[in-house]
Amino acid sequence: MIKFGTSGWRAIISDEFTFDNVRLATQAIANYLKKVHSPQSTVHRIKVIVGYDTRFLSKEFAQVCAEVLAANKIEVLLCDRDVPTPVISYHIIKNNLAGGINFTASHNPPEYNGIKFSPASGAPAPPKVTNQIEYEIKKLRTTNYELRTISSSLLKHIRTFNPKPAYFSQIKRKIRFDAIKKAKLKIAVDCLYGTSRNYLDFLLKKANCKVEPLHNWPDPYFGGKRPEPAEDSIKELIECVKKKRLDLGLACDGDADRFGIVDSDGTIISANQIISLLLYHLIKTRPVKKNSVAARTVATTHMVDKICGKFGIKVYETPVGFKYFTPYLTKDNCIIAGEESGGLSISGHLPEKDGILACLLVAEMVAVNKKPIRGLLESLYKEFGYFPFERIDFSMEQDQKNKLMDGLLDNPPKIFAKKPVSKINKKDGCKLLFSDGSWVLFRPSGTEPIVRCYFEARSDKRLKELISASKKLIPA
Repeated sequence: MIKFGTSGWRAIISDEFTFDNVRLATQAIANYLKKVHSPQSTVHRIKVIVGYDTRFLSKEFAQVCAEVLAANKIEVLLCDRDVPTPVISYHIIKNNLAGGINFTASHNPPEYNGIKFSPASGAPAPPKVTNQIEYEIKKLRTTNYELRTISSSLLKHIRTFNPKPAYFSQIKRKIRFDAIKKAKLKIAVDCLYGTSRNYLDFLLKKANCKVEPLHNWPDPYFGGKRPEPAEDSIKELIECVKKKRLDLGLACDGDADRFGIVDSDGTIISANQIISLLLYHLIKTRPVKKNSVAARTVATTHMVDKICGKFGIKVYETPVGFKYFTPYLTKDNCIIAGEESGGLSISGHLPEKDGILACLLVAEMVAVNKKPIRGLLESLYKEFGYFPFERIDFSMEQDQKNKLMDGLLDNPPKIFAKKPVSKINKKDGCKLLFSDGSWVLFRPSGTEPIVRCYFEARSDKRLKELISASKKLIPA
């Protein structure tokens, strides 16, 4: 079953993610594009960029995809090497393309591959688009449609393309490289065997940084770990920063749309903390319009709200999923849009998360302030208060997930962790909010037998109370 989730379709290679299913999904996307982009469309010819990451067979899947599109007389820009997801997004917008397809399973384990489809907006495809693609897949299957094969005469529709130079030009407009150059930072860059190599490390070298590269070569097994910039996967980065006394450690996931940050003492700085720090940094270093806004997901820190409150900036809360930020990032007044899972972007850049941009903004922030991140955090806490946060994933069967969530949504508690619940938010899962500023969110995973619980408080003691009370609700 081909089903597009929060960020595309992902499946295990050779089990469900096969060449036949890639052909089927690509034909469905082609059918969708031909319906949407009529001759009267602003896109004069249907043109699509196709990319791939460093996973097993990603390049070959991309080639097959390009051939199916070409057989439909759709023009294809086929990337000349593995490419970050944000680079695909940028070229959709820059070149007025009908969309982009990237073969990646992002931070999933190495046995997975996937398809990320972005429409003409350059943003992750919203449900109304993926639903139409899934409908086309079902229709193809029920009509026993024979997938088109390419003839030599149609190869002219495929053009190999180097997306790097134009993306670099865009990044140089968004980052204060002059400040980074003056600071002469010493930075370890962990590419996690993924697509950020020769992107993030190259840009930092050009900015006069001493760069210690790690895992900057393709490995479809990702060293036997998930290509995710989480503690288990970046231990070598932490040790490198400490051993060589560097200023910073930066990492991106497999398709470079998520970031991981390590401070000069080897401490991992959470995505919530980075989003808060960068929000403050951007307010202080960029022009702020009267109608400026920020956006965060329902699972992301409320420190964003506290900072924005001081400067009269409106905050929009969305369900989990970067695609929900599109309405804000496509306008010119969104200072930052971020999610606790390690994704962010800014207006004037992309309606897609960009780990390369995030890492470079952190380098800029450290360079401008001439302080380690922990020092910047302490200053932020003094001004806005302390916001301890934790996420715990509880494994449970589907019937247990349903029972827990149905109970919370149909009959939410009035008192929880010894305090009255002041507000209930059902935007995505069940979020219990309290008058002291603390909150807990119960959110079932749509693809795994897991309920994710997010906790935020204003003290460590209160955080522990929320966690303890939540564990009592989880079936043994």
